[in-house]
Amino acid sequence: MHIEILISAKEIQKKVKEIGKKITEEYKGKKLVIVGVLKGAIIFFADLIRYIELPIEVDFINVKSYFGGIKSTGKVVLYRDIQIDIQNKNVIIVDDIYDTGYTLDFIKTLLEKRNPLSVKICTLLYKERKHEKEIDIDYTLFKIPDKFVVGYGLDYNELYRNLPYVGILKSEE
Repeated sequence: MHIEILISAKEIQKKVKEIGKKITEEYKGKKLVIVGVLKGAIIFFADLIRYIELPIEVDFINVKSYFGGIKSTGKVVLYRDIQIDIQNKNVIIVDDIYDTGYTLDFIKTLLEKRNPLSVKICTLLYKERKHEKEIDIDYTLFKIPDKFVVGYGLDYNELYRNLPYVGILKSEE
């Protein structure tokens, strides 16, 4: 496999810092819970919360709609739910990519049933394509073409998450 760099580590860090500052400004004086979507968002999540200069609660949710391939199955399975009570708190879901929309729609619907003040979505990447589930993304760092990408938390069969950049995975055929 060959990886073509799409977004450099330097570009990512600049945008992560910008969005962290924006969230800080928007949520001053408010109760805020940041929910990371495992496993893909873990690196983005860790970097982002360091730039949010507020007292925040953090938690994780683990769902899957990709089961080893490069296409979503459309079926979302919940493996780990959040542990924090989000009633009367503002929630930001942090995910790696808005691709089909199945995962984010599932998580947002699940969390909205728990009476938070608000639920917003922050994604590292927004794939420019027709999404099966159209949902509002409140914060996104980069719009990308409809290609399969890896790095900075995103994987192919659990590999490449540790790359400091986002790249397009290409077969060498």
